[in-house]
Amino acid sequence: MQNIEPYRRWEKIYSPYSDPDSPYFGEAYDEFFCRNTIYDHYINPLWDDFESKTLYLKILFTDYDQGFTIIELLGEWNDCLYNDIMHLKRNIIDHLVNKGINKFILIGENVLNFHYSDDSYYEEWFEDVEDGWIIALNFREHILAEFNKINLNYYILYGGNFNEVKWRTLTPQKLFEGLNGWINKSLNP
Repeated sequence: MQNIEPYRRWEKIYSPYSDPDSPYFGEAYDEFFCRNTIYDHYINPLWDDFESKTLYLKILFTDYDQGFTIIELLGEWNDCLYNDIMHLKRNIIDHLVNKGINKFILIGENVLNFHYSDDSYYEEWFEDVEDGWIIALNFREHILAEFNKINLNYYILYGGNFNEVKWRTLTPQKLFEGLNGWINKSLNP
């Protein structure tokens, strides 16, 4: 069994299961019953399924007024074999975009591999956020190298300072304000 848990410090201020606008609203899980696997390894039951065979997520926080969400990922991101980006886009991102979310913070410390196919869903996602952005925080270097091979930097901000963010020491609002300020400063020097 893989016992990596999603980050839980913000559970008292946000739960995707009690948020009526969340794609996971009303879901109930047994914290002790493992139901999902990555290949032949069970994972912690707190990770949420979005129809990928090798990638799971947890929506850690969403603020509809400011239009942002923070999503932590676990597993192997495999667009080549399983079209994970399509499942993520159709089952989670489209739902959140329809609820007014246009700023996405993806936390990738627990993404172990990335296998690309093409960039059409990334391009569509980027177009959907209009005045917003997509940021990938703390992804592993070999995954960023794979991102670079298909020029995901056209659609997602990653690497450099985004790989050194100590997000666990911040509140969700402070994390968002810091990243948003950083982007606004970069765009309007």
